[in-house]
Amino acid sequence: MDIDTSLSAREMAETNRVVNEFNAKINEGKAKNQSLGRDDFLKLLVTQLSYQDPTAPMEDKEFIAQMAQFSSLEQMTNMASDFSKLAEIITGSEANSAIGKSVEIMEGDNTVQGTVKAVTRGGAPQILVNGNYYQWSQVTKIFEE
Repeated sequence: MDIDTSLSAREMAETNRVVNEFNAKINEGKAKNQSLGRDDFLKLLVTQLSYQDPTAPMEDKEFIAQMAQFSSLEQMTNMASDFSKLAEIITGSEANSAIGKSVEIMEGDNTVQGTVKAVTRGGAPQILVNGNYYQWSQVTKIFEE
């Protein structure tokens, strides 16, 4: 007696749907980024130093190379933070320069046009146009009056 173990296209689609729903549930709330950060690097280094063989300690060159890598990681982390702050400043400055100018804003499928009357401060500035506040990121065009 032969047993047919193949799935029809409909059964395969249903199986894939159930598997995807299950995977989404178990991965819910978990961080998507799997890269190592500086804390992970330090933990690895401390663990490595704690469990090294006293009769064959880590070479000086290896230790210096690892410390250089850690220093580079720290510098890149600081630079990324600084670039993020710089981007916020530029965005705020750009929004402030639009005061008194006509703008075109995309709000969903609708286009809104009007003059910028005010701008809020912060990393994600909002502009006041026609009595409503809009995110600066929604502006698609700026016109000279």
